[in-house]
Amino acid sequence: MADFVQNSQTKSAIRELAEPIADVAAFNTLIQSVITGNPFACVSYMTAGVTHDPVEKTKEGYAVKIIYQDSDAKIVGNLSDKFDTISGFNAGATAILANTALSTAHGGIPVRDTDNETFSATLKCHDPNGELYMVNFSRGRVTLTSYSDEAIRTRVETWADTVAALA
Repeated sequence: MADFVQNSQTKSAIRELAEPIADVAAFNTLIQSVITGNPFACVSYMTAGVTHDPVEKTKEGYAVKIIYQDSDAKIVGNLSDKFDTISGFNAGATAILANTALSTAHGGIPVRDTDNETFSATLKCHDPNGELYMVNFSRGRVTLTSYSDEAIRTRVETWADTVAALA
């Protein structure tokens, strides 16, 4: 029987954040700054006849958290709902908070549990050396995956050191 033989040296690295990113607006500002500012010096590329930007968002997700409180501020219910865009996240939160049928069913008043809301986005980056790698941002960590050249990790880490929210 044949064995699997390692054929690449891809790596991953994780930076746990000292404090979670404050809110979805700060998160979005961070993600957009990487896409438009290209701090990793990525380059555009072509595959299957399609030209790709140096940095592309390939996936994102946002979860709104709602708690329902009775008149004594005791939690009597909760709700979590996921969205794949920030606009959906914001519109969904507004709709949930305004939904009187849900409030009645839970027997309480809805309140956003913003400290426990989650956000994530994955960016695909094309290094000048030809490598494609991913940088995943979540509220509490940044993960660098699918790279082999240590210069990539160094570039991402050097940039992250300059961003207060990523301390």
